[in-house]
Amino acid sequence: MSDQRCTELEIKLAYQEDMVKTLNDTVCSQQASIDRLEKTCRYLVQRLQEVTQGPLSDEPDQERPPHY
Repeated sequence: MSDQRCTELEIKLAYQEDMVKTLNDTVCSQQASIDRLEKTCRYLVQRLQEVTQGPLSDEPDQERPPHY
């Protein structure tokens, strides 16, 4: 293998290693964002359940208005 070809392969490998590192950083950042969003969704679902199970939920849905 010629020196020039070996050098070209080393350059290509260096670029690929840099690209893999960049992609890995991007994936890690996206996973952190997904984790935050999932945590927020769980919190919102919990709050919604607490609100819907509060004192207003005990009233029947089809109760007659007081003027009847």
